[in-house]
Amino acid sequence: MAITGAHVARAPRIRLGMVGGGRDAFIGAVHRIAARIDDQYELVAGCFSSSAEKSAASGADLGVDPRRTYASFAEMAAREARRKDGIEAVAIVTPNHMHAPVAMQFLRRGIHVICDKPLTATLPEAKRLARAAEASGVVFALTHNYTGYPMIRQAAAMVRNGDLGEIRVVQVEYAQDWLADPIEASGQKQADWRTDPARTGAGGSTGDIGTHAFNLAAFVTGLELDSLAADLQSFVPGRRVDDNGHVLLRYKGGARGMLWCSQVAAGCENGLRLRVYGTKAGLEWAQEDPNYLWVGPLNQPKYRITRGGAGSGPEAGRVTRVPPGHPEGYLEGFANIYAEAARAILARRDGSTLDPAVTFPGLKEGLEGVAFVDACVRSSKRNGAWVTLAL
Repeated sequence: MAITGAHVARAPRIRLGMVGGGRDAFIGAVHRIAARIDDQYELVAGCFSSSAEKSAASGADLGVDPRRTYASFAEMAAREARRKDGIEAVAIVTPNHMHAPVAMQFLRRGIHVICDKPLTATLPEAKRLARAAEASGVVFALTHNYTGYPMIRQAAAMVRNGDLGEIRVVQVEYAQDWLADPIEASGQKQADWRTDPARTGAGGSTGDIGTHAFNLAAFVTGLELDSLAADLQSFVPGRRVDDNGHVLLRYKGGARGMLWCSQVAAGCENGLRLRVYGTKAGLEWAQEDPNYLWVGPLNQPKYRITRGGAGSGPEAGRVTRVPPGHPEGYLEGFANIYAEAARAILARRDGSTLDPAVTFPGLKEGLEGVAFVDACVRSSKRNGAWVTLAL
């Protein structure tokens, strides 16, 4: 199989700003690495913290011009929009409750947005943001990074091509153990805001990792959810958001699914796993071993497709960088979302036609993710009653 790679045609780098992601912020560093892997972005401005002092220090760490390191995101949006060399896109890597107010400042100035997931902390806020983004006409990318993995692109292509037949069963899970103890009580930064409903939203594990699982299942299968029934728990005493959830899924057309998300599953590191079964075959993929996709045809031996290897198609090839046997993983998958967004931004820049193969999560996926969390919370409060997404 020819590896076409995730690289974007050479053009002047996209001038990128960042809100959040300062010192000690894990996901900010991930975004910056992802943006640089294919050399399509240059970080030129930022408001890296709600603290002016920390923002300035973080900007200095990153080599950003101190004149373009801002004390507030509103100031950053206004001043960058007035510059001839102002940012073309902004990466938002703040806690969930700040996604909407930050994005609004840049949307109204025509600046493209690359936002960490989930879209917002609440569904009404997500709907308002989606309307504003659509009206602005900018590129809006949401970093559901697992959809950038080559073998996930391969799996989605096989489903679309009918290799699995009619989809019957979807099983997806995302299990971690990092919140098995009440580490938020010690002031651990990531745990502190992720367990605070005012900043993370009503869903804890459902919003943080359940949305990834839900999005991954939808991306691969193309199925549309009809209704769900959720049973959410807060196992750690005193925790105000869920840290474990079991969700039954009914899809339009008759397929059925189950989703489990947990951040108290002792011994699990980052166990995102997807299994899809149709009338002809099944697929299995695990994020901790992401370069392989297992295919189980009905009444035939199971076989393995390797990223970049024999049997891997063009959908996987266009987001594959190195030959098989050289593992690609989390950062490269994340970078693929940035690369796809870059293609869309560059097409807007020069007025060219965007390649229809370009795929990245956006407003639709963002709205569905927040609606998923909202539905899970509503269902669980009603003792697992079946509910629909309030889109």
